[in-house]
Amino acid sequence: MGMCVCGNSMIQCPFGAAPGVLTVLPACKVMSSTPIATIMDNKPFVNIPSFGMCSSLANPQVAAATAAALGVLTPMPCVPVFAAPWTPGSPTVLVGGYPALNNSSTLVCNWGGVIQITTPSVMTVQIP
Repeated sequence: MGMCVCGNSMIQCPFGAAPGVLTVLPACKVMSSTPIATIMDNKPFVNIPSFGMCSSLANPQVAAATAAALGVLTPMPCVPVFAAPWTPGSPTVLVGGYPALNNSSTLVCNWGGVIQITTPSVMTVQIP
């Protein structure tokens, strides 16, 4: 059983230099102490912050800076890009018509990072 994920949960990208905080807007009108997240809370800079500096060579900015530095890995500012929502989400709990986000869900960045939830902000609600 996964733990419910709400706004202010800590998230991390393996290619990012710093952790981030998941922001969930109160659009679905379902709240605990903070809004409950869904798999559609995947918008860069709205829900998902920058993780500081990105070190993924799949990121074109990092690849160009590394090439300019003659092959020395040169991190560049993180600009997350997502083609799909969080997966898998909760198959039985819907929030505003979308599956609720649980602590085992991941979000794949186009630059190769797999964002994970390190600390869900509400740990008293369990999702089947």
